[in-house]
Amino acid sequence: MPAVHPERMTAEIEGDFVVFLIGMRVKKPWKIHKWLPVAFAMPRMLKELAANPESGYLGSFSGSKVIVQYWRSFEALEAYARNQDQEHWPAWVAFNKRMAKSRGDVGIWHETYLVRARECREPGTCIRAA
Repeated sequence: MPAVHPERMTAEIEGDFVVFLIGMRVKKPWKIHKWLPVAFAMPRMLKELAANPESGYLGSFSGSKVIVQYWRSFEALEAYARNQDQEHWPAWVAFNKRMAKSRGDVGIWHETYLVRARECREPGTCIRAA
């Protein structure tokens, strides 16, 4: 098991970057055929991204209901999302087809934040971007 670092830490990233939060909301857990493909799709996407450093994907970590991803830019994130030859696009199309007649069973949500170099989050603390 990896070591736990109890101290507060920051990453030093040169320039602006993007924080992308993504999660799944399951309203009808008994409809496994609706949400299980979604749960299986994300690890494939993350593996694909990690193997392709020039994609602009910088890394991620998972919480219990959310994945936090870091990207070089919004343009890099959008280019991946819209690339029909990579894992995301076919998974997105399949999700929409599966949900066409059962809206609300499973939802995917996401939020995207641009973090500008040297901008402060609150008085006295700044993101340590060069």
